[in-house]
Amino acid sequence: MSKIRIDPFYHQASHTITYVVIDIATRQCAIIDPVLDFDIASGTISTNFADSIIDHINQQGVEVEWILETHAHCDHISAASYIKKKCGGMTGIGEHITKVQHTFKQILNLDESFQCNGEQFDQLFVDEELVKLGHLNIHIMHTPGHTPACVSYLIEDVVFVGDALSIPELGTMNTDFPDSSAVTLYHSIQRILALPNCTRVFVGHSPQANTRTCETVETSVIAQKRCNRIAGGNVTLTEFVKRHQQHHVSAVISKLLLPVIQINIRAGNMMPADILSNDLLKVPLNK
Repeated sequence: MSKIRIDPFYHQASHTITYVVIDIATRQCAIIDPVLDFDIASGTISTNFADSIIDHINQQGVEVEWILETHAHCDHISAASYIKKKCGGMTGIGEHITKVQHTFKQILNLDESFQCNGEQFDQLFVDEELVKLGHLNIHIMHTPGHTPACVSYLIEDVVFVGDALSIPELGTMNTDFPDSSAVTLYHSIQRILALPNCTRVFVGHSPQANTRTCETVETSVIAQKRCNRIAGGNVTLTEFVKRHQQHHVSAVISKLLLPVIQINIRAGNMMPADILSNDLLKVPLNK
């Protein structure tokens, strides 16, 4: 009998899956990759999606222990800070977020007050670290490639892979993030596929997940090995890179990357306000 309950929430605009993972025995939970609603045209941030998760947590009578990010996302704004203020809990991300912070501090010419040491998060996770969720362990797996700082979270017989893998029909997510690498992604995927065949795999995105069910967001290690169109079939590194590049040949950088990354490298906290107390985001121009 499973010791955890997994409740997925689908964010339509970004095709992101947020997971509420509950230790059934202690009623402690972790929220993985929470999302704020963001309309770039109007510059409007709203909390409808995050509030639906908070309502669910309150209805279930569980306590938030962790708010976890698999990586610094480029397609949505993290709701980690908002949920922490409403529900408590600690924010966590892989230790290599500092590399991402350094990269974007330079790209965006961020103020010197912004520290690239990960202090914005409550905890930076080291590869192979074990973190407690109630009575259970969260096993941290550094799985870079999509970004340099990606981690997967292994809890019992379930692994939450973020953007390291997609559903088998889609294969993989792209590697258009600064310092991303298809070669590195291949080795991270091999690490995930080395888990027991019965390990349940929950992905970070699925355009098919238009209802809050597990059917379109859950796969397994054996299914990924057999059916993943890019990473399956004992593919070699050379063939994987070829498949990956062909599959993503028409991919474009997310139009939200530069706006949202400024908030996500701050654990979901807003940029410092200007002298009129307006929250502003930077968009550098190429000349």
